[in-house]
Amino acid sequence: MNSYIDISSVILETKRLILRPFKEEDLNDFYEYAKVDGVGQMAGWNPHLDIKESEFILNLFIKSKKTFAIVLKENNKVIGSIGIDETSIEEFVNDKRKCREIGYVLSKDYWNNGYMSEAVKEVINYCFNSVHLDYLVCCHFIENTRSKRVIEKNNFVYVRDTMYRTNNGQDKLSKVYKIENE
Repeated sequence: MNSYIDISSVILETKRLILRPFKEEDLNDFYEYAKVDGVGQMAGWNPHLDIKESEFILNLFIKSKKTFAIVLKENNKVIGSIGIDETSIEEFVNDKRKCREIGYVLSKDYWNNGYMSEAVKEVINYCFNSVHLDYLVCCHFIENTRSKRVIEKNNFVYVRDTMYRTNNGQDKLSKVYKIENE
Protein backbone atom coordinates (compact mmCIF):
# COMPACT_ATOMS: atom_id res chain seq x y z
CA MET A 1 0.00 0.00 0.00
CA ASN A 2 1.40 3.38 -0.95
CA SER A 3 1.87 5.45 2.18
CA TYR A 4 1.49 9.24 2.37
CA ILE A 5 4.71 11.26 1.97
CA ASP A 6 5.31 15.01 2.34
CA ILE A 7 8.96 16.09 2.40
CA SER A 8 8.19 19.82 2.03
CA SER A 9 9.71 20.64 5.43
CA VAL A 10 12.30 17.85 5.63
CA ILE A 11 16.05 18.41 5.44
CA LEU A 12 18.41 15.45 5.70
CA GLU A 13 22.19 15.66 5.97
CA THR A 14 25.02 13.26 5.35
CA LYS A 15 28.76 13.82 5.55
CA ARG A 16 28.89 15.39 2.06
CA LEU A 17 25.28 16.07 1.09
CA ILE A 18 22.13 17.95 2.00
CA LEU A 19 18.83 16.41 0.87
CA ARG A 20 16.08 19.01 0.82
CA PRO A 21 12.97 19.94 -1.13
CA PHE A 22 13.58 21.54 -4.51
CA LYS A 23 13.25 25.34 -4.80
CA GLU A 24 12.67 27.54 -7.84
CA GLU A 25 16.26 28.79 -7.46
CA ASP A 26 17.50 25.27 -8.33
CA LEU A 27 16.41 25.62 -11.96
CA ASN A 28 19.82 26.26 -13.52
CA ASP A 29 21.53 23.43 -11.63
CA PHE A 30 18.66 21.08 -12.47
CA TYR A 31 18.71 21.98 -16.17
CA GLU A 32 22.50 21.65 -16.24
CA TYR A 33 22.35 17.90 -15.54
CA ALA A 34 18.88 17.16 -16.98
CA LYS A 35 19.93 18.25 -20.49
CA VAL A 36 22.95 15.92 -20.63
CA ASP A 37 22.69 12.88 -22.88
CA GLY A 38 22.93 9.62 -20.93
CA VAL A 39 21.56 10.93 -17.63
CA GLY A 40 17.76 10.86 -17.99
CA GLN A 41 17.72 7.80 -20.22
CA MET A 42 18.94 5.71 -17.27
CA ALA A 43 15.76 6.71 -15.44
CA GLY A 44 13.39 6.47 -18.42
CA TRP A 45 13.24 10.06 -19.67
CA ASN A 46 14.91 11.94 -22.49
CA PRO A 47 17.36 14.82 -21.96
CA HIS A 48 15.56 18.12 -21.45
CA LEU A 49 15.47 20.12 -24.67
CA ASP A 50 15.34 23.55 -23.04
CA ILE A 51 15.18 25.26 -19.67
CA LYS A 52 11.38 25.60 -19.94
CA GLU A 53 11.06 21.81 -19.87
CA SER A 54 13.23 21.69 -16.75
CA GLU A 55 11.18 24.47 -15.17
CA PHE A 56 7.97 22.51 -15.77
CA ILE A 57 9.43 19.34 -14.18
CA LEU A 58 10.95 21.31 -11.30
CA ASN A 59 7.52 22.77 -10.52
CA LEU A 60 6.10 19.24 -10.49
CA PHE A 61 8.80 18.21 -8.00
CA ILE A 62 7.96 21.17 -5.76
CA LYS A 63 4.19 20.58 -5.90
CA SER A 64 4.39 16.80 -5.40
CA LYS A 65 6.34 17.15 -2.12
CA LYS A 66 8.08 13.80 -2.59
CA THR A 67 11.37 14.56 -4.37
CA PHE A 68 14.57 15.65 -2.66
CA ALA A 69 17.20 17.82 -4.32
CA ILE A 70 20.64 16.33 -3.70
CA VAL A 71 22.91 19.24 -2.79
CA LEU A 72 26.68 19.00 -2.54
CA LYS A 73 27.72 20.67 0.73
CA GLU A 74 31.09 21.88 -0.57
CA ASN A 75 29.58 24.25 -3.14
CA ASN A 76 25.80 24.25 -2.46
CA LYS A 77 25.17 22.87 -5.97
CA VAL A 78 22.19 20.65 -6.82
CA ILE A 79 23.70 17.53 -8.39
CA GLY A 80 20.70 15.21 -8.57
CA SER A 81 17.36 14.15 -7.18
CA ILE A 82 15.83 11.30 -5.25
CA GLY A 83 12.09 10.72 -5.22
CA ILE A 84 9.93 8.69 -2.86
CA ASP A 85 7.23 7.77 -5.34
CA GLU A 86 4.09 5.70 -5.19
CA THR A 87 4.81 2.28 -6.59
CA SER A 88 2.73 1.02 -9.50
CA ILE A 89 3.95 -2.58 -9.20
CA GLU A 90 0.77 -4.53 -8.55
CA GLU A 91 1.95 -6.87 -5.80
CA PHE A 92 3.15 -3.91 -3.72
CA VAL A 93 0.12 -1.68 -4.39
CA ASN A 94 -2.14 -4.47 -3.13
CA ASP A 95 -0.01 -5.23 -0.07
CA LYS A 96 -1.56 -3.97 3.19
CA ARG A 97 1.83 -2.89 4.53
CA LYS A 98 3.12 0.67 4.00
CA CYS A 99 5.58 1.11 1.15
CA ARG A 100 6.99 3.52 -1.40
CA GLU A 101 9.33 3.26 -4.39
CA ILE A 102 12.50 5.29 -4.60
CA GLY A 103 14.02 6.55 -7.82
CA TYR A 104 17.02 8.74 -8.38
CA VAL A 105 19.23 10.52 -10.90
CA LEU A 106 22.65 12.09 -10.56
CA SER A 107 24.58 14.57 -12.68
CA LYS A 108 27.09 12.78 -14.90
CA ASP A 109 29.80 15.06 -13.51
CA TYR A 110 29.41 13.39 -10.11
CA TRP A 111 29.15 9.70 -11.05
CA ASN A 112 31.48 7.19 -9.36
CA ASN A 113 31.99 9.18 -6.16
CA GLY A 114 29.52 7.34 -3.89
CA TYR A 115 27.16 10.31 -3.67
CA MET A 116 24.05 8.41 -4.72
CA SER A 117 24.72 5.49 -2.37
CA GLU A 118 25.12 8.03 0.44
CA ALA A 119 21.85 9.79 -0.48
CA VAL A 120 19.87 6.55 -0.84
CA LYS A 121 21.10 5.32 2.56
CA GLU A 122 19.89 8.53 4.20
CA VAL A 123 16.49 8.37 2.46
CA ILE A 124 16.07 4.74 3.57
CA ASN A 125 16.77 5.82 7.17
CA TYR A 126 14.24 8.64 6.85
CA CYS A 127 11.56 6.39 5.35
CA PHE A 128 12.00 3.70 7.98
CA ASN A 129 12.68 5.76 11.11
CA SER A 130 10.60 8.92 10.53
CA VAL A 131 7.83 7.86 8.14
CA HIS A 132 7.71 4.29 9.49
CA LEU A 133 7.30 2.55 6.15
CA ASP A 134 7.34 -1.25 6.22
CA TYR A 135 9.48 -1.53 3.10
CA LEU A 136 10.84 0.28 0.06
CA VAL A 137 10.98 -0.80 -3.56
CA CYS A 138 13.63 0.24 -6.08
CA CYS A 139 14.10 -0.69 -9.75
CA HIS A 140 16.70 -0.31 -12.48
CA PHE A 141 16.83 -0.98 -16.20
CA ILE A 142 18.96 -3.99 -17.13
CA GLU A 143 21.67 -1.83 -18.71
CA ASN A 144 21.88 0.59 -15.76
CA THR A 145 24.73 -1.03 -13.85
CA ARG A 146 25.39 2.14 -11.81
CA SER A 147 21.91 2.02 -10.28
CA LYS A 148 22.32 -1.70 -9.70
CA ARG A 149 25.46 -0.99 -7.61
CA VAL A 150 23.64 1.68 -5.55
CA ILE A 151 20.81 -0.77 -4.90
CA GLU A 152 23.21 -3.55 -3.89
CA LYS A 153 25.27 -1.26 -1.63
CA ASN A 154 22.07 -0.36 0.23
CA ASN A 155 21.06 -4.00 0.84
CA PHE A 156 17.98 -4.19 -1.37
CA VAL A 157 17.03 -7.75 -2.27
CA TYR A 158 16.13 -8.81 -5.82
CA VAL A 159 12.42 -9.67 -6.24
CA ARG A 160 11.82 -10.19 -9.98
CA ASP A 161 12.03 -8.72 -13.47
CA THR A 162 9.24 -6.58 -14.89
CA MET A 163 8.50 -4.53 -17.99
CA TYR A 164 8.44 -0.78 -17.46
CA ARG A 165 6.99 1.82 -19.81
CA THR A 166 9.31 4.84 -19.95
CA ASN A 167 8.24 8.46 -20.29
CA ASN A 168 9.25 8.29 -23.95
CA GLY A 169 6.95 5.29 -24.58
CA GLN A 170 9.48 2.46 -24.67
CA ASP A 171 8.90 -0.83 -22.88
CA LYS A 172 12.12 -1.78 -21.08
CA LEU A 173 13.07 -4.74 -18.94
CA SER A 174 13.67 -3.67 -15.35
CA LYS A 175 14.86 -5.45 -12.21
CA VAL A 176 12.76 -4.98 -9.06
CA TYR A 177 14.28 -4.93 -5.56
CA LYS A 178 12.91 -4.49 -2.06
CA ILE A 179 14.28 -3.64 1.38
CA GLU A 180 12.34 -4.39 4.58
CA ASN A 181 12.20 -2.18 7.66
CA GLU A 182 13.54 -4.52 10.30
